[in-house]
Amino acid sequence: MLCACSGEQFKLEEAVPQSPESLATRDFSASGLSSRTGTVDWESKLEDAQVDEAESTLKEALSLNYEEARALLGRLEYQRGNFDAALQVFQGIDIRLLSPRMSKAIAERTRPRKLRSKDRNVLAGVMSLHSVSLLLEAILLKAKSLAELGRVKEAARECKIILDTVELALPNGIYREINEDSKLLEMFHRAMELLPKLWLQAGSLDEAIAAYRRALLKPWNLDPQRLAKVQKDLAATLLYGGVEAGIPSEYKPWGSTFPKSSIEESILLLFILMRKVLHGEIEWDQEVMNHLTFALTISGEFVSLADHVEQVLPGRYNRVDRWYFLALCYSAAGQNQTAVNLLKKASGFSEDNSKPHLASFLLGAKLCAQDPNESSEGINFARRVIDVSMDQNEHILSQGHKFLGICYGNVARTSVSDIERVTLHRDSLNSLNHISLAGAKDPEISLSLGLENAIQRNLTPAFERAMLYSKMTAGSSARGWKLLALIASAEQRLKDAEAIIDLALDETGNIDQLELLRLKAVIQIAQEQPKQAIETYRILLALIQGLSEHHDENTSKLQAERTLELEAWLDLAGLYSDHELWLDSDICIKKAKATKFYSPRCWHATGRLFEAQEQHKEAVIAFSVSLSIEPDYVPSIISTADVLIKMGNKSLPIAKSFIMNALRLEPTNHEAWFNLGLIYKMEGLVQQAADSFQAAHELKLSAPVQSFH
Repeated sequence: MLCACSGEQFKLEEAVPQSPESLATRDFSASGLSSRTGTVDWESKLEDAQVDEAESTLKEALSLNYEEARALLGRLEYQRGNFDAALQVFQGIDIRLLSPRMSKAIAERTRPRKLRSKDRNVLAGVMSLHSVSLLLEAILLKAKSLAELGRVKEAARECKIILDTVELALPNGIYREINEDSKLLEMFHRAMELLPKLWLQAGSLDEAIAAYRRALLKPWNLDPQRLAKVQKDLAATLLYGGVEAGIPSEYKPWGSTFPKSSIEESILLLFILMRKVLHGEIEWDQEVMNHLTFALTISGEFVSLADHVEQVLPGRYNRVDRWYFLALCYSAAGQNQTAVNLLKKASGFSEDNSKPHLASFLLGAKLCAQDPNESSEGINFARRVIDVSMDQNEHILSQGHKFLGICYGNVARTSVSDIERVTLHRDSLNSLNHISLAGAKDPEISLSLGLENAIQRNLTPAFERAMLYSKMTAGSSARGWKLLALIASAEQRLKDAEAIIDLALDETGNIDQLELLRLKAVIQIAQEQPKQAIETYRILLALIQGLSEHHDENTSKLQAERTLELEAWLDLAGLYSDHELWLDSDICIKKAKATKFYSPRCWHATGRLFEAQEQHKEAVIAFSVSLSIEPDYVPSIISTADVLIKMGNKSLPIAKSFIMNALRLEPTNHEAWFNLGLIYKMEGLVQQAADSFQAAHELKLSAPVQSFH
């Protein structure tokens, strides 16, 4: 026993089974309770004299005082797993009486040697650091014993005594190693790590966060890995705690630059940890990256997340996983082109010998399906998805066919060759129908089929697919309502289209309602109801103004609202121009240019206003500006040709080249076919003119009030 109770430093080990011969157990049992049975009293109660006798033996053998002897006995009981007995022994130590003496001892004995040498007489009556560390260990083991017995809050309060004692002695922290007794520092650090865990276990989240912050507020000489663990645990608690833990005013020395929320504080801590990892101060910890990914994702800081992923040293992620991770970040940030370029690396020649990365192919196909300019690459991604998932995963296979069909349709609309366009349209429908007939229950497949049929002017199957999509989504998707209304308008059922929009306005969210309000106004214009249309636009612009005041700059919602505001002003400009209200039209155009000056549609509207006033040269200049911003802007191409036709026969060849370019870009544009008919008529080609007018008439009968895509 004397060897076990010696003052040598030791490591706290897991509790071992209880010893029936324990002195402290006999002492605890004397009070009427048993550490082994808990409810059954021993028939014969032993006197406290047995423990006193053991303490006397220890004092004589080791020259220990009463408290130190109990600390050693309690340690022995804790090591044996006798938590009840250990607690009984530790409760005999009056810590609150000893705490001021311990603080004084720490303060005096940790001062620099030069200062201590002058006050040797003062130190004569001061407790040694070895005694202090022994008592701090007793408090720590008492807290752990209480926690083992389920008395977690009491354990936390006991553990807090250690921190209060040391902080009272060292109010400014520990700036140097306490070399004389490193065990004291170890006990303090263990208590510092244990306290927030106890508060968390007790369900006291605010107390736990306060304990973590206390550990980080001052320099406590924690080793880098230990300090990083505290920072990571605090970040995780703030991130997943589900409450807003306000920062006390005394912790805000930098005023407004301090974190304003728990999320910001968590992100700051994680940034610090990532910086330490990059500088080699601590080891790589995947949990830190996981926490940072979650924190920046819910904050919408996807570009910042991508920057941190790029900074991670090679070897933590393989190349394809890193490219995929970065692509996810950039696509979430709206930088789809950057994301697609990264995914091309994942499917490049350098990875041909590697295992196919299905997630990269699938994301690449999805992003390319959203961008007509990348749809050719999307076909390659989609085919690889189909090849990899064949006979393996039916859901992934259906997604591959869906994106393949969408990409075929996008490529068809930009194809120069008529034969190629027809072939691609057919392939698009075949791919989408194939997976639809296979029983895929993805509503997006129905929407894509409806949209592709509508673009090809197969209005009946398009309407059926759009209805099926609305049923599958329970009418919650604005895209389904919009497609239904556009198909109805293409069938010249304008009242039905407006009724569909009115129904949709009750089922959708804010930004979707704004888009639907604009479509309603366009339908009202098509029904020759200018007053109702102007009132709808007034409501739309008022809502946009109200919503924009609640958004931060450069957010995606704000950009979408500004785009809608631009379109609304230009729609109004066209409406006023049609009724020869030139001044009102000009005001609306100026409002639109104030929102986005370099917009092809703004300059197109300016040209249309000049054209309506028969200022042909000014109109051509405005259309030229529009085309310099976007060379393939079809309305400006057609309007330029229209003005050139009005300027006489000498301009017909140029006008014809513009019209042919417009038909290459939009083969179903009835205005382009009508202008081509005019050119053929002026050239004396009667049959070609008649065919062009016939095509224009048929296409106009099936033209929606807005483009389907």
